[in-house]
Amino acid sequence: MSAQQPPSRTASVGPPNAGGMNTPHGQGPPPPPGPPGQQSQNLNQIVLEYLSKKGYSRTEAMLRRESANVDAEGRPVPSRAEDTGGRKYFTSFDLTLQWIDNVLDIYKPELKRLLWPLFVYSFIDMLSEHFMRDSQEFFNAYRNHFEAEHENDVRALAPMSLPEHVQTNNVAQLYRNNKYRLTMSNMAFMTLTQFLESKDREGGATIISIMSNNMDIRNVDRAAAGSERSLARLLGKQNGDQDVPAEDEGIPGHHPGSANLDRNAPSVLSKLSLGPMPMEQDLMDDVKAELQDHDTSNPPAPGQNSLVDEFEHKIKREPMDDAPSREALPLPPSTSRDVAMEVQKIREYRDRFHIDGRSSGVGPGLSVTMFTFHNTFDSVNCIEFSGDNSLAAVGTAESYIRVWSLDNRPLTSPTDPADFQPSSSRRLIGHAGPVYALSFAPSVAVPEPQTNGHANGTSESHDSKPRYLLSSSADSTIRLWSLDTWSNLVVYKSHSSPVWDVRFGPFGHYFVSCSSDRTARLWSTPQIAPLRLFVGHDADVETVAWHPNGAYVFTASGGADRTVRMWNIQQGSAVRLFTGHTGNCTAIACANSGKMLASADDRGEILLWDLATGRLSKRMRGHGRGGIWSLDWSVESTVLVSAGADGTVRVWDVAPNKDAGGKVIGEGGAGNKVDGSGVSGGASGGAKGKTKKDVVVSPDQISAFPTKKSPVYKVRFTNMNLVVAGGAYLPS
Repeated sequence: MSAQQPPSRTASVGPPNAGGMNTPHGQGPPPPPGPPGQQSQNLNQIVLEYLSKKGYSRTEAMLRRESANVDAEGRPVPSRAEDTGGRKYFTSFDLTLQWIDNVLDIYKPELKRLLWPLFVYSFIDMLSEHFMRDSQEFFNAYRNHFEAEHENDVRALAPMSLPEHVQTNNVAQLYRNNKYRLTMSNMAFMTLTQFLESKDREGGATIISIMSNNMDIRNVDRAAAGSERSLARLLGKQNGDQDVPAEDEGIPGHHPGSANLDRNAPSVLSKLSLGPMPMEQDLMDDVKAELQDHDTSNPPAPGQNSLVDEFEHKIKREPMDDAPSREALPLPPSTSRDVAMEVQKIREYRDRFHIDGRSSGVGPGLSVTMFTFHNTFDSVNCIEFSGDNSLAAVGTAESYIRVWSLDNRPLTSPTDPADFQPSSSRRLIGHAGPVYALSFAPSVAVPEPQTNGHANGTSESHDSKPRYLLSSSADSTIRLWSLDTWSNLVVYKSHSSPVWDVRFGPFGHYFVSCSSDRTARLWSTPQIAPLRLFVGHDADVETVAWHPNGAYVFTASGGADRTVRMWNIQQGSAVRLFTGHTGNCTAIACANSGKMLASADDRGEILLWDLATGRLSKRMRGHGRGGIWSLDWSVESTVLVSAGADGTVRVWDVAPNKDAGGKVIGEGGAGNKVDGSGVSGGASGGAKGKTKKDVVVSPDQISAFPTKKSPVYKVRFTNMNLVVAGGAYLPS
């Protein structure tokens, strides 16, 4: 009976061998081999039946698909003519892109992070395989998906058009010689691999090959409720956080932020002078003499340094080799007012509330003094406090400025008529459009003179009061106001569009402005024309800030730009470019140490940058959407405060930490004007029947101070390390 069995059944216990050991007894030698194609088909049939009997159904199915796609000689046959050559990268990338756009929302945020490395490696592989024309079409077809977040790398890869460019382009070599690191949850990775295997012939095999050769995908279990990529976190990302990269994503060492302003820029960073501006010798001698007089009249308490010792220690701590030259920033000669201000700075520095950052997991016990303006009818655009904490100014949409005395003293002027009724507030009228920004000239809070005090204490108190105020407006002008006569002194005209921000320099003589004309400009108060034009942003320049030594300024942009730039004011050139924001930049502030920069955006994120290296140090989250409108650093540069549209003031630890997770909390806050839908960005009150959006807070946050219905326009540290904030009450 065995001789009547079909020949193929003879291999049911295993594959045939050369010796014919598996041939049934009595059967003749195996038939002679047929043509190559027939022989290959017979062998495939034998293997398939063996796999089927052993239960390897998945492997059997894959072998059937592969064997059906080979010619008579066993070589693979393309499934479609358009998938040959470089076109297969089009097919595979478009397949993945369309699938991610339609995948479940819970997986979409992290799967979208996969598209950028797939785009880069597909483009590099196409060039390496000499598909030059296809590579250019591919790059131009999909580059718009990544320009907002990866502008620098897109710009660096764009000129590549020949296989030789892959070897000479620094960014291409960086990606080719390193594996792109990506963290993905187990469920998202399983969903991805199942899809790619099911679409093996339609392009999935190409994507799998790119991932295995060029990417380091790390699977993690993100089921914990408090983790950064938990279910609650991913559901929260449906509200617009899909573009936020993970902390450990990308090429190791290739973080956002760069000093290379274009593809031809040198790889060596230009050296920065980040130390404090040296003090004039005459000013130093006068300040030291004044401090000695103060020490004589008011001896230090037991265990307390004298003012002279504090001054000398502070001077010694400042490295001279890192300081800019005074010739780089020409300043007018020092006056008695400068002496009084420097003396008071030393007194405040010695007697300040010391903040050393987070200690054993517990942050400093800061409190916030909040000034709330009522009955503003949503007309407030900006709030500013004077350096001596005696005045607060508000810029309004009705084109005027109102200044209040915080100690309720009457604000008078020598030009007031005899029948003038003094008040604790004054109006400054002159702009022809909404007022967007205000800046007081530098001033310090000198104590009132005492009977046993210094002889000229009265003059110091008067001289150290703020004397000038700058304002910028939608009428494209900047105005300088006298706080002695409460009148307009100068109108600066140069910008061609609304001026979004204006800021006095640390020494008061210079100021910088920025506008929707995509430029920032450097001015000096005695001249009506700008001294420098800072050009390079591709969208409106939203906000500006000064370096503490006055030798550099920072500008930040929104729109399609979303970068922060650092400019040398002497040369008028950019020395650093910081990229990494996924929203419009709304606030920037440089640390008093001169080493760090903080920038914030309208997505509620704060990025910290190391100025020397130009690199991103950390990313902090906690604010609701709508914009962080103000940032400021503590005197020691160990703590950062922020405030914005969600109606909260938040305190942050700027020291690096190893915990990249976060916690989901619900906090109070104004949440007004967060987005166009009128949905509140933070929860206020917590009444039943109202939904409130959870806020994911990174572990860097030390504390948060919510208001009820008051977006916070301004927050600042005083020289004594006290926090002052200002907001406008906006009832529902």
